[in-house]
Amino acid sequence: MRPLMVINGILLGSALSIAVSLGLVLIVFLVIGDEHPRVRQESGLLLESMFMFLGMTIISAASFYTLAKTHPRRHVAQALMWLGLAALVWYYWP
Repeated sequence: MRPLMVINGILLGSALSIAVSLGLVLIVFLVIGDEHPRVRQESGLLLESMFMFLGMTIISAASFYTLAKTHPRRHVAQALMWLGLAALVWYYWP
């Protein structure tokens, strides 16, 4: 396994676990949202974050696949993955 593929795999796993965790928290928020109105207000931001990390998961999976198969477009997929990571960092940077 090449080093770039390992980094890509770590990014893929991290993005997937964050997206799944946010999805599960969203389910909990929807269940208890009627009793706690402030939780209902936060669910929009939570949904937005979940979709951003879901998108990063899809981009990372495509990049990982193209690296594994040594596809000719692997450089494009890698560039998209790094741009997606930079966009996430820029969005969440304080």
